[in-house]
Amino acid sequence: MQRFADFAGFQAWLDGLGLFRMELSLGRMRAFREALGRRPSFAVAHVVGTNGKGSTCAMLAGALRASGLKVGLYSSPHFLSLRERVVVDGRTLPESDWRDLANETARIAAGIDLTYFEFLTALGILAFERAGVAVAVMEAGLGGRFDATNVFDPALTLFTPIGLDHMGVLGSTLADIARDKADAMRADAPAAAADQPPEAWAELAARAREIGARLVRARDLVPDAGIEGLSLTLAGAHQRENARLALAGVGLLAERLGLRFDPAACRQGIGSAFVPGRMQFAPGRPGLILDGAHNEPALVALRAALAGLGIRPAGLVFDCLRDKDIGRMLPHVLALTDGLVLVPELPGVERAWPANALAARLGARARPVADAAEALREFAGLDGPVLVCGSLYLLAEVFRLRPELLEGEGEPETPQNT
Repeated sequence: MQRFADFAGFQAWLDGLGLFRMELSLGRMRAFREALGRRPSFAVAHVVGTNGKGSTCAMLAGALRASGLKVGLYSSPHFLSLRERVVVDGRTLPESDWRDLANETARIAAGIDLTYFEFLTALGILAFERAGVAVAVMEAGLGGRFDATNVFDPALTLFTPIGLDHMGVLGSTLADIARDKADAMRADAPAAAADQPPEAWAELAARAREIGARLVRARDLVPDAGIEGLSLTLAGAHQRENARLALAGVGLLAERLGLRFDPAACRQGIGSAFVPGRMQFAPGRPGLILDGAHNEPALVALRAALAGLGIRPAGLVFDCLRDKDIGRMLPHVLALTDGLVLVPELPGVERAWPANALAARLGARARPVADAAEALREFAGLDGPVLVCGSLYLLAEVFRLRPELLEGEGEPETPQNT
């Protein structure tokens, strides 16, 4: 049986499993659940979708914490440390706890051969049990049907907006992708969905009818009046829709678990939720806007959010992975700025485009650079803000340069064009 002497040893072993290794099956996680021999001692709120999962998870967790519950939050990917993925009441766990949890997970999963993401999901379940959380908000990694988070039956399922992404894995059409994600629903657990394209909603509704699940539109539970006056740390009109979905989730959980929540406390918890790299404004030379938009729907939302704030970035640092539909993304990327587009290399990210190849696809205004640090140095003299987007791995490189930004430190007022 695998034993880890410390957190560093565990991380090295986990990295050896391969971050991008995917084997689409729930067999291994079901085997872990059977080896565990019990249901989790807490309620699971499962968040599935294409865009907005991280923000919705943070808002839902914030609302539940503000209501007095002990809450676990499982999310992915991380920027600088694995420890970002498993959080209890807003705090990461110490490395010694991670070592102990990794050893316990390895003991229970002996012989099962869990993947990187599966092992972390199993570890998160044990961490939340040990901490005694009342609710665990769990973000799906990819899809719904075969996602590791889909094994532990939820008390609630939330569907954020579904769009075209991971088409090589989930299917080539929006209906295919929505059908995969719809399999996260359970007959005995309510589900709510954000506004969806018609094809996506049709698949969600069909699955709900098939299994007899209750599926509602978040808008029907939380009308516009329900989010009126809501002050959010996270910027952009799309974040108000994520807040609507989180509020709908609070109401459904209260009904399911027989709890009463203070609406004012829930709104405060949602309003104060912070997620790094979601329209995050950072001071300095240059001033930065960091956003995780990495597919066409997210880029559309980012363009609208910037326009709504009257911001026109003076320059753009952009990168993306090869499995993204760059052809569909391209016009939205180029519309983000009239200025130079710098494309850094992403060392160690095997799915990343070579910088020179991606810059060539972007055209005459784009130029490759060695890394994110060089891109920021080249833009240091700009008066207007510089937008960084296209890949969470690119944002991770910026956070390595500016680690204080992971905690939201030094957040200025929304930058203005000069």
